[in-house]
Amino acid sequence: MSHPFPYRIIRSSRKTLAIQVSVSGQVTVRAPHTMPDSTIHRFLSQKESWILKHLSHAASGPAQPQAENPPLSEFRRSYYMESARKIFKRKAAAYARKMGVTYGRITIREQKTRWGSCTSEGNLNFNWRLIFAPEKVLDYVVVHELSHRKEMNHSPAFYAVVASVMPEYKACEKWLRDNGATLWQNPSP
Repeated sequence: MSHPFPYRIIRSSRKTLAIQVSVSGQVTVRAPHTMPDSTIHRFLSQKESWILKHLSHAASGPAQPQAENPPLSEFRRSYYMESARKIFKRKAAAYARKMGVTYGRITIREQKTRWGSCTSEGNLNFNWRLIFAPEKVLDYVVVHELSHRKEMNHSPAFYAVVASVMPEYKACEKWLRDNGATLWQNPSP
């Protein structure tokens, strides 16, 4: 079965199917090792309009020419990552107390396709570039990931947990959708 977009399939020991559309427009399907190709293609067909919408959003994102976006020095990158580590540790501790949840370690990364994640063991990962977003957006990403400690999915029950702590979370999601690409522009020296 053909689809109107290129994609790659990554198989792993996961139990569910997932689709990612990167900011560069790469479509990745993550699937269990044992899942038949026919099931994956049927899933892609069901999600085709969602994928095309996100591909369109990626294509219309702001251009970031290299001349205006010089690479960061290793010193500056390390400085920003350490700053992010301190900020996210403080925020995660405060919100975890408020939400009555625990978490494992916090890791700061530069992920191209996500702002944060929470592992099944409760380890939290955050994208260091979020330190250039408004503080309320940082708070939202922390609350979002900590909410996975109660609901390890994106069900209505999960979003009810998020909303109980941050009723205005949809405005933060919108800010990330509308402005997230600008966080990839390196700050001027």
